[in-house]
Amino acid sequence: MSAPIIEIRDVWKEYRLGLIGHGSIRRDFQSWFARLRGREDPNSPIFDDADRDPVRGDRFLALREISLDVHPGEMLGIIGRNGAGKSTLLKILTRITSPTRGEVRLRGRVVSLLEVGTGFHPDLTGRENVFLNGTILGMSKAEIRRKFDEIVEFAGIPKFIDTPVKRYSSGMYVRLAFAVAAHLEPEILIVDEVLAVGDYDFQKKCMDKMSEVTTRSGRTVLLVSHNLGAIRRLCTRTALLSHGQLLEVGDTPKVLNRYLTHVQKKEFEFAQPTNGDKPMHLRRVRVLGRDGLPSMEAEYRDGFSFEIEYEVNEETKSAMVWAAVRTSDETEVFFSADYDTSPELLGPRKPGYYRTVLKVPGKLLNHGTYYLVIGISNLAPEVAYDRVEMPGLTVNDTKNDLSNEAAKRIGLVTPRLGWDIRYISPPAGDLR
Repeated sequence: MSAPIIEIRDVWKEYRLGLIGHGSIRRDFQSWFARLRGREDPNSPIFDDADRDPVRGDRFLALREISLDVHPGEMLGIIGRNGAGKSTLLKILTRITSPTRGEVRLRGRVVSLLEVGTGFHPDLTGRENVFLNGTILGMSKAEIRRKFDEIVEFAGIPKFIDTPVKRYSSGMYVRLAFAVAAHLEPEILIVDEVLAVGDYDFQKKCMDKMSEVTTRSGRTVLLVSHNLGAIRRLCTRTALLSHGQLLEVGDTPKVLNRYLTHVQKKEFEFAQPTNGDKPMHLRRVRVLGRDGLPSMEAEYRDGFSFEIEYEVNEETKSAMVWAAVRTSDETEVFFSADYDTSPELLGPRKPGYYRTVLKVPGKLLNHGTYYLVIGISNLAPEVAYDRVEMPGLTVNDTKNDLSNEAAKRIGLVTPRLGWDIRYISPPAGDLR
């Protein structure tokens, strides 16, 4: 096997919490004198041989003992809960920050896709922004000229390329931004949560492009995402981070299974602040499970509910709030949208704050663990405004001793369907 294109060796990253210095002259002097002599910092938890707490005093360990090799032409997925250390690791790989201890070796040009559209100027046209953004991302003017037509075709906006981007829809904006970044030719491409942009067809095109980058061009890609479906489809190997530590690196299905069953905390609530940049966006999602309380444990006979709060910032047509239930291997069990019962919601939806509840009836989902996805999308054109994934819903029957009867049924759903049974006549006699 060829030498690794990325080598990460015993990387630690330590941050200070809310202070410049240690908060006392004595501790500042201890740390300064230790650095001057090339000694270990006595105030750092990195060098504490006792049980290492991620937070000690005014210090926080964002990464601990990370060692990892990535080989040329490989697409490696990186997953973990929020706060697991994914972003910190990317900042070290892209030289935004340095490790407190350890080293990283990169054998090739690195380009990062950490935020789509960084560097776009609203008053410039799409054409001008292609050249501006391409230059910021490290492309030469000749390289941009050579790839310009391909970039515009990939974005699907040739008619609007000479229009200022401030007049673009959000979907057009992100399609053009991703198209520029996707046509870079580095040896190492780092992608962070940008495959969820644009409409559904464009998302598929993005995934196909990422696959082409590795299979045809032989480039190395690090894909960081909460979209486990994308990780499963694109990455043969995945690294799992938790509390700043590397728990496992291996075949993607095995690592995803560990994440869903053992690592991912069963979070029954999601909340985020208002965002005026989106026409619609989620504000709060809760799962109401056992006894109607917030929980990721549901009763087989009672079912569970989605409680969804969202904000509309501008009058929007053809929009839907939706929820899907999937198995841990991404098999779709069912999908439901709010216009199923209220078709008028596809008309103008006026600005404001909304709350909606979706009730999933009991005796529908079979016993097991499920993966919940909630989102807001536009149907014409298809644009994903917002999305949240909540793994780990467990369906059991704790209220009835007859749960074994339901458990014997096979299939993902166990609906109690209506049977029309009629008595026709007594048994017919022997016709011979």
